[in-house]
Amino acid sequence: MIPTWIARLVQATPEINRQLAHTPAENRDQEAAVLMLFSGDPAADTVPRDAGVLLTHRNPTMRTHSGQIAFPGGRTDPTDDGPVHTALREAWEETGLDPNTVQPVAQLDEVHIRRSGYPIHPIIAYWLEPEEVYPASLDETDDVFEAPLYHLLDPANRLMVGHGAWKGPAFSINGYIVWGFTAGLLHAVFRGAGWEKPWDESVHDLSTVLSHSRNGERLR
Repeated sequence: MIPTWIARLVQATPEINRQLAHTPAENRDQEAAVLMLFSGDPAADTVPRDAGVLLTHRNPTMRTHSGQIAFPGGRTDPTDDGPVHTALREAWEETGLDPNTVQPVAQLDEVHIRRSGYPIHPIIAYWLEPEEVYPASLDETDDVFEAPLYHLLDPANRLMVGHGAWKGPAFSINGYIVWGFTAGLLHAVFRGAGWEKPWDESVHDLSTVLSHSRNGERLR
C-alpha cells in the first residue's frame, strides 16, 4: 500500500503531464525509460521531512550526457517487458537497486531529448523498503544518492539556467547542478503536484554555473 502523499502525487499526474514539454519524437527506432523513485514516511499525508528521490551522477568519461545528474534509467532492451521493466532493470544495473523493494505507481507522458530524438518514459515509483544503493557500474555512474525533497524544494537551491536560446530550471545539491531533462522532470512534478515554492527565475549562464560545480561536464 502506498502512502497518502504518494497517492496524491499519482492523482496529480494529469497536471504534471501538462507541465512537460510535448514535442514529436524524431526517432522511434529506440526508446528509453527512467525511474523517479521517491521514498519517505509511509504514514505521512503530506510530503514528509524525510522524503527523497534517487539520483545518480554520470561518469564524466561517458560519451553522452557525461557528468550530468540523472535518474536511473536507460535504453530499452529487446527482452524488456515495457517501460517499467526497462526502468527497474537499468536502476538495478546502475545502483544495485532491488526491484522487489519498489512499487511503480504511475507512468508519465513520454518526453523527448532533442539530442537523441527518441522517446523517454518516466516511471514514478515508491521505495517500499529503502536499502543501500551504490554505483554498481562505475563506467556509467560514479555517485548514487538520495536527494532530500526539502532541499530540492528550498528556493535557495533553485535557479534558472540558460545556454544560447535555451533556458530551463535547475537545482543545486551536494555541489552538483541538476539541469536539463532531469531538472525538467523534477520541476514538472513539483509544480504539477503543488509542492513548489516561489523561487527566483532569473537566468544564469549555464557554462558558468557548471564550471563552479562538481559535475565535471562540458557543454557541447
